[in-house]
Amino acid sequence: MNISSIVVMTKPEHIQDVLKSLEESGLCDIHFYDEKGRIIVTIEGEDVYEETFKLRAIQDIPHVVSAEMSFAYSEEELQKAINEFERVQKEQEVPEILERDDVKAEAIVYKGHIKAYIK
Repeated sequence: MNISSIVVMTKPEHIQDVLKSLEESGLCDIHFYDEKGRIIVTIEGEDVYEETFKLRAIQDIPHVVSAEMSFAYSEEELQKAINEFERVQKEQEVPEILERDDVKAEAIVYKGHIKAYIK
């Protein structure tokens, strides 16, 4: 599942028409708009292709001056990042000195690599 936010711009005199079109389209959820013609919406899709289709459909709505993705969330990318983090965590042992309560922080000196940290 992908979720993206889109900033939609229109002229102030067309804001109500564009809001109505966006609402009726079923393509997105409207979250914010102002008197200057800025509208913030979110779209959801199973993949980037579906999101791109929805973005282009929004761009084609009459009186839309521009519609561009602002932020995107991809469940697939998140899972890849989690998997990579877990892999690295398993491969790298935490040095024993960092696990001890009796070692003062001042005794640990960073020298560009965690394995060379003791004075």
